[in-house]
Amino acid sequence: MPLERGARIAVATLVDGRATDVRIHPAADVGRDDRLGGRSPARIVWQDAKAVAPVLLDAAVPIDRVRDVRLVHRILAEARGLPAEERWARSLRSDAEGLFSLAPEAEPLDALAEQLRLQDAVIGDDPGLAMLAAAESMGAVVAVELSREGLPFDRARHDALLVEALGERAAPIGAAGRPRRMEALATEIREALGDPALNPDSPQEVLRALRRAGVDVASTSRWELREHDHPVIEPLVAYKRMSRLHTANGWSWAQRWARVDERGRCRLAIEYVPGGVVTGRWATEGSGAMQIARQIRGAVAAEPGMRLVVADAAQLEPRALAALARDEALADAGRGADLYQALVDRGVVDTREHAKLGMLGALYGGTTGEAAAVLPRLGRAYPRAMAAVEAAARAGERRERVRTWLGRASPLPPRWRDDERGGRQARAWGRFTRNFVVQGTAAEWALAWMAGVRRAIRDVEGAALVCFLHDEVIVQAPAERAEEVAEAVREAAALAGRTLFGGFPIEFPVQAAVVGDWSQAK
Repeated sequence: MPLERGARIAVATLVDGRATDVRIHPAADVGRDDRLGGRSPARIVWQDAKAVAPVLLDAAVPIDRVRDVRLVHRILAEARGLPAEERWARSLRSDAEGLFSLAPEAEPLDALAEQLRLQDAVIGDDPGLAMLAAAESMGAVVAVELSREGLPFDRARHDALLVEALGERAAPIGAAGRPRRMEALATEIREALGDPALNPDSPQEVLRALRRAGVDVASTSRWELREHDHPVIEPLVAYKRMSRLHTANGWSWAQRWARVDERGRCRLAIEYVPGGVVTGRWATEGSGAMQIARQIRGAVAAEPGMRLVVADAAQLEPRALAALARDEALADAGRGADLYQALVDRGVVDTREHAKLGMLGALYGGTTGEAAAVLPRLGRAYPRAMAAVEAAARAGERRERVRTWLGRASPLPPRWRDDERGGRQARAWGRFTRNFVVQGTAAEWALAWMAGVRRAIRDVEGAALVCFLHDEVIVQAPAERAEEVAEAVREAAALAGRTLFGGFPIEFPVQAAVVGDWSQAK
């Protein structure tokens, strides 16, 4: 929540861990403090980016070096045993004064300065944790900027895409509010199951109706339904697919989240949550914007005179695994755009699909089916990478912490019993820690990439980061400079790899497409 009108901001110089030369400014005038921005090496410190960063951005204060004590406290409490204090870990309200003190009961500036000193002492000379603290803090700034900018959205195009996929909205809308094609499928499902009162949106009702009709299933997943031959299968699978779109990204969703801003632009409001997942991955609040359905991505469209630069990091997690394990053979296979095809070309596996299944099995702990058959081949070809995830899995089963490349630590699991059920719990936690080290390292690379993109487009007037999805970013840029921005995005990816992994020969190829709308990016 931004600061209220009339709020004041405290800016201080830190000397030997103490706040000195404290100056209080009205929020609108904070940019006049000569210690902020320009060539000053000053580091901005806050406890809640969502409350403070908008004030600084409104005042045109450049934010280049920052420490978010809330996010860094959480990292250090797990990684280095920094005492977990709720006052430093909570997200704060914005009803009190002070750049360093936005809690309902304001923390003194000296208290924040002491927390910063303690964090720096705990980080010590660990370059990984120092880099992670800087990246996580800057990620909070990027999240605020993304939320303020919003994602360009065309409501009319969204409506047309929904009508194409789901049929026209019923007029008047029926009791269930289903579009025409969905209602037609619902009727077909009822007829096939001989149940005219069936609600196809109720899994329990559908399961009972299926079993009465002789379709013996344990769930309504399309994979299980496809194993049966019955007239209801096709319409039911189609209905479920449409229902997901209608619920997640339908008309009601757009009405709630697509808003016209003060400049008359329609924007999809996305509230990002940096580090919202324990691995360091981001989440979003409310809008579900991390899973925007492909059927409606055409509604994310550039404004007149602008283009979208849609950039996708190819096979990010396998490359992160190669880098953290220092597996040069796997890194060499990743040179170029398609690591999976490289495994086929090198004779490691026979098909690209098997390469993908095997790698996913290694990353997520797949031990059955085709993935299990491929894993021994990957182990022989890339022993360092496979040993790294196996070691992380075994550590998790022993209830030990594992760490990402920069040093984010996994949480400790609850204790499990010493019996068969406990064994299952241990193996499940091992699958989590196996993936934690890889997903977390990939998230660190993504933070460095976004920070690089932010710097690279700063001098391109009109260009702005408008979306982030784990391994994908979208920048809106003036049409005449879009190709230049696309190249800058690719260079930022390469720089992120060098920043994290030094001279290790790993590539992070990025496909950056200059398009009119998101659906045109391949």
